[in-house]
Amino acid sequence: MAKVRTMFFCQGCGAQSAKWIGRCPSCGEWNTYVEEVIEKADAAPAAGTWKPASTVPGGSTKRVAKPTRLAEIMHEDEPRILTPDAELNRVLGGGLVPGSIVLIGGEPGIGKSTLMLQIALALKQMKVLYVSGEESEAQIKMRAERLADGQHPGCYILTETGTQNIFRQIDQMQPNIVVIDSIQTMHSTLVESGAGSVSQVRECTAEFLKYAKETGVPVLLIGHITKDGAIAGPKILEHMVDTVLQFEGDRHLSYRILRTIKNRFGSTSELGIYEMQGTGLRQVSNPSEILLSQRAESLSGMAIGATLEGNRPLLVEVQALVTPATYGTPQRSSTGFDAKRLQMLLAVLEKRAGLRLGQHDVFLNIAGGLRLDDPALDAAVCAAVVSSLNDVPIAGDVCLAAEVGLSGEMRAVPRLEQRLAEAQKLGFREMYVSQFNGRNLAEQDRAGLRIQAVSRLDEVLQGLFG
Repeated sequence: MAKVRTMFFCQGCGAQSAKWIGRCPSCGEWNTYVEEVIEKADAAPAAGTWKPASTVPGGSTKRVAKPTRLAEIMHEDEPRILTPDAELNRVLGGGLVPGSIVLIGGEPGIGKSTLMLQIALALKQMKVLYVSGEESEAQIKMRAERLADGQHPGCYILTETGTQNIFRQIDQMQPNIVVIDSIQTMHSTLVESGAGSVSQVRECTAEFLKYAKETGVPVLLIGHITKDGAIAGPKILEHMVDTVLQFEGDRHLSYRILRTIKNRFGSTSELGIYEMQGTGLRQVSNPSEILLSQRAESLSGMAIGATLEGNRPLLVEVQALVTPATYGTPQRSSTGFDAKRLQMLLAVLEKRAGLRLGQHDVFLNIAGGLRLDDPALDAAVCAAVVSSLNDVPIAGDVCLAAEVGLSGEMRAVPRLEQRLAEAQKLGFREMYVSQFNGRNLAEQDRAGLRIQAVSRLDEVLQGLFG
């Protein structure tokens, strides 16, 4: 009988060692190495793995790969699988790519399973296999009935965790799309460790990756995340898949954000916005309307900034609260905005605008739960801080889009035309931009939208507050 082999794996980054190590030399974390069995003593070499059609009686012959000149490779745009979910199509870069493997992570209860089941039910013309290792068939049926349309004759449910039986059912069914919920519950007979361990997650992902590439069937994997917000399992898991999506949001609130972390077939700066309802997730086609608060009167400390997320322009509300510091050291706190950039803008306001903020607490919030890092929000942040400091409200039909430099100059921002079009569509009357975006901005006033081209921060504050 062959000897059972064991290795020590880091639970943080997936690095391996022949002996236990206190501190991982790869990621620097302490006490993360655990011992796992990596080879079963009497396991068959191919047990539980995906076997292509060439190994099945009557199957077609598998093509043998050989080197090809780059100039001889014929490239054709492969048609993507368009889902009925426009937000998911945008985040994926235009739809599902055949043969791709997509990893979707998020906190417990955020709606990952609901989103995937909703997509599976909406693909009416395709045969979808939904594999669940966490819920029973009755639980999935109850969730499907709560959705807007829970009837789909081509949606099959399989409650199984062993990859050997999953691939046996896949070979008999021949689905068009496979959904795995979740990858941490899958178990392969090639590895003698428990489900969810580093070696099991890596081995199961490798088997589904091989299946997706050899058959051209897209595979959607749902993944757990750690308490730090990172996807659970080895870091190599994110390198193996083609696309990594993060489903974010406060589960006590109704809005959810689907963000791209990695995408081999499109941009990584796109995001999709959903609203959680009793009948499932509703797509939010115009997020600017939900990000702007519906208030009856103008309040101090609020300014509207025009930002971009991928190709989508957004108008967001920047909220600031400036109060006298009562505990000695002033506090600087921000939610949804870079705290270091906030400190830099406060220093610019003190140096270039003559404001005294050294004895005040400053709190900043991006309404709607978004996390933004667009420099075009600098002007809106400065305006909101000054508005709260002086307790003077800014008109609700005024927005800003400009970067603020260290010398107080207003710097140009990219793709200003899209920001102007979004502001005009939502009925804004006035918009402050940098004059360095173009020399003839004053002549480009649109119907109902007046463009204020300025060069310095004090000009913006003078125009807003007099």
